Amino acid sequence: MRGLEETLQKAAAHERLTFLCSFQKEESVILDALLPLAPHTRVVTIDTGVLFPETLATWRAFEERFGVQVEVEDAADHERPYTGPAEHCCSLGDPPPKVAALERALAGSEGWITGVRREQGPTRAGTTLVEWDQKRSMWKYNPLAEWTEKDLWARIHERELPYNVLHDRDYESIGCATCTQPGAGREGRWAGTAKTECGLHV
Repeated sequence: MRGLEETLQKAAAHERLTFLCSFQKEESVILDALLPLAPHTRVVTIDTGVLFPETLATWRAFEERFGVQVEVEDAADHERPYTGPAEHCCSLGDPPPKVAALERALAGSEGWITGVRREQGPTRAGTTLVEWDQKRSMWKYNPLAEWTEKDLWARIHERELPYNVLHDRDYESIGCATCTQPGAGREGRWAGTAKTECGLHV
């Protein structure tokens, strides 16, 4: 399908390549295509400490299916877990914990891969397959930029790939258990607030 393999082949040329994994349907499709092309890729997740149990189960399923060890960058505040308004949960601090964890994950990388798609919402509508990440001085690859929900599910069923069962319960986008609700696109993220991004892709 559009752009996936070609974009990953370009990314695979980097010796120091990082894939940011959040255990959603996009990441399942990418891992399945990526690892045969670039087995040297570091697969990293940012753990906020408040992931859904279903997400943790998907994490284990990914490692078993794809034979990969997912590295962890901890973004949780174990001493003072956040209990305030959802729109601020990953915005506090300078930089915020999730952004700081991302910077640690990408340290030393030449390129990074994401599951960002244009269809996910207005803030992502201009996403390109390959872009220069000026802030981090590295290439950013969005191999699913042109894919639709229909494309993703066709590949998942065709390849019998593991996926987060929350997708079967109308969660199209899955974040932390504390502030994610069912919804189309990213409307279930920070539901009821004006927040649309956690800061990783802005």
